[in-house]
Amino acid sequence: MTDERVLDDLRSSVRAFLASRDFTPAVDSWHAGWDEDFTRALAGRGWVGMTIPEEYGGAGRTFMERFVVTEELLAAGAPVAAHWIADRQTAPSLLAYGTEEQKREFLPAIARGECYFGIGMSEPDSGSDLASVRTTAERADGGWVLNGTKVWTTGAHRAHAFLVLARTAPYDPSARHDGLSQFIVDLRAPGVTVSPIETMGGEHHFNEVALTGVFVPDDRLLGREGDGWRQVTSELGYERSGPERFLSTLPLLDRAAAATRRGEVPRHPDLGRHLARVAGLRHMSRDVARTLQEGRPADVDAALVKVLGTTLEGDIVEFADHLGMTDPLLTTAQLRRAGFTLRGGTNEILRGVIARGLGLR
Repeated sequence: MTDERVLDDLRSSVRAFLASRDFTPAVDSWHAGWDEDFTRALAGRGWVGMTIPEEYGGAGRTFMERFVVTEELLAAGAPVAAHWIADRQTAPSLLAYGTEEQKREFLPAIARGECYFGIGMSEPDSGSDLASVRTTAERADGGWVLNGTKVWTTGAHRAHAFLVLARTAPYDPSARHDGLSQFIVDLRAPGVTVSPIETMGGEHHFNEVALTGVFVPDDRLLGREGDGWRQVTSELGYERSGPERFLSTLPLLDRAAAATRRGEVPRHPDLGRHLARVAGLRHMSRDVARTLQEGRPADVDAALVKVLGTTLEGDIVEFADHLGMTDPLLTTAQLRRAGFTLRGGTNEILRGVIARGLGLR
């Protein structure tokens, strides 16, 4: 358990750092705010790869300390997209399942803010239903040959590598979760083609990544062959439960509160309601962070945070629009809102995860 005074001091340090930096606050900054200089500045203070042990170049700090740093960065709308995925879920996956060689190659670079990862799970016909992925990995001399297509791969046009979920055994409808494995794939390797998926607003964050005869050496298999499903579901706990699932539009809510204080928009009781929801979700997300710190499963709790949090993010956008705000943050949030409930598994699918976890289906 981390002393609250330590967390308070850390929070003050992050706020002082943010006050000293020149950046434009944004909604959805963990997804769209790619700034490698900002990432390296954070890394220089030990705020990237915080939970990576010191022996692998990290700070060796607790999940709660990382939570404090990340929520302050998100609340400020800071540009943290470059390192976000590598720090949030790639590093924990490498620590849990990686070989010693993999850990020593990638973890120090992640902690220095110099190595960026994407996610290779979703496919054109396999979004939230990951058990139906069709990307294949076939044995070859000294490794594997991968063929298939991944979509919605955030930052693939800038990242160095991504973790690919692929079939290493034929698909069996009666055992859909079997025969899956994970691979560390260089996004610049021969046979990898990255194509942009532009949003309605003309932004390029998402990508389609085609894998055509991509050779991946044996030492890039992550974990055990055939253990991909267990590894991925563990990884999703990190992806779904963090403060980015309910703080993406907090800068917009903060602007709404400021406009209300100045009398620029009418007072509305939903301002207090939304702030209360943020407070509740913060406690839920902190509890998941503690659970992950202890190495216990948090699938259902993480799904709850994601469903409730991304719903709140959308409600904040509607609220700001209802107030008649003309802030540029609102325009950006309206254009990006559609992705809030899709990323990390659609909320419809996650309600099923929650129902199964509660024994309701």
